[in-house]
Amino acid sequence: MGKLTAMGVKNLTEPGRYSDGEGLILKLAAKGKGSWIVRIQADGKRRDFGLGPLSELPLADAREAARALRKEVKAGVDVLAEREKEALVIPTFSDAAKLVHEEHKAAWKNGKHQAQWIKTLETYAFPTLGDKLVSDIEGPAIRDALSPIWLTKPETARRVRQRIGSVLDWACAKGFRETEAPMRSVLRGLPRQPKKQGHLSAMPYQELPAFFTWLRGRSSVGRLALEFVILNASRSGEVRGACWNEIDLKKKLWTIPAERMKAGTAHVVPLSEAALDVLKRAKAFRSPVSDLIFPGQNPRRHLSDMTLLKILRDKGHDYTVHGFRSSFRDWVAEKTNYPGEVAEAALAHTITNKVEAAYRRTDYLDKRKPMMADWANFVAG
Repeated sequence: MGKLTAMGVKNLTEPGRYSDGEGLILKLAAKGKGSWIVRIQADGKRRDFGLGPLSELPLADAREAARALRKEVKAGVDVLAEREKEALVIPTFSDAAKLVHEEHKAAWKNGKHQAQWIKTLETYAFPTLGDKLVSDIEGPAIRDALSPIWLTKPETARRVRQRIGSVLDWACAKGFRETEAPMRSVLRGLPRQPKKQGHLSAMPYQELPAFFTWLRGRSSVGRLALEFVILNASRSGEVRGACWNEIDLKKKLWTIPAERMKAGTAHVVPLSEAALDVLKRAKAFRSPVSDLIFPGQNPRRHLSDMTLLKILRDKGHDYTVHGFRSSFRDWVAEKTNYPGEVAEAALAHTITNKVEAAYRRTDYLDKRKPMMADWANFVAG
């Protein structure tokens, strides 16, 4: 006989692990909510196998499922392979991380981010957490994994922390562990990181007219793309991926589809006369095999993100391409009377206040048209 009873299980209220003996364990999250696992030793290794949720598996059935699983293991059956669809096998952290990466990478637009996501975990998390079952990883182990780089590589450490949390939260959602990642307690066990100094280096808006004159001194796809970035206060990726079918010359609008926007929402950009002039000059580089406005050396592929940065470096500047968005925002704040929310809409920034976001139904397009025209007049003279 086991240690648990059907009535006892029904009356349990305190979250925790309750053993029935012979490796059968009930992991209770709340009254009536939990899952069964069976712990089995095979070939000198301990494995935890999920049997199913408490709501679908009463005590008697859980015992029977545990007995059947132990019998298969004793007979030499490779349960991991043969019972994968029938038993919930709790993965190690490294296996779980690879599954999370595989499931989510298609949603990440940036290929560089796809590679970096798993690479940082392989480098900084796998050495200490990789072989641990996701069900066994608690705050101290996470803290120990982060500690060596927490002060020496603070930005990387923050990313690793977030990615460890994503893996463990996924494991919780899949039923592999009882709780989400204990990331708040992890922070309390680590020293305070020095405050991040500054932002992406941005060209002061006062310098832009002279730079823009220099930029227009020669014609190339890269230079035209950088003009378009500046005139529309756009992200580099939005411009480099721009296609002719997104442009409405009659209405003077550029509609960036949701899948190419950081926030996942389509964004309409009013085109100034200077921006339309860029498009007119870009037609000379149009290829019959591609709809890209600013094609790379291979016309079927857009420009590299380094192409635009190289133009700045060739001029001897240490600014970033993304920084031109800050130049625009500073110009709006210091030299115009346009409301901040109109400038934020031009930058396609997400509204952080959830209440405000729920009630705002406008993208300020009509107000953005004169603002972008004034910006273009300032930049292009």
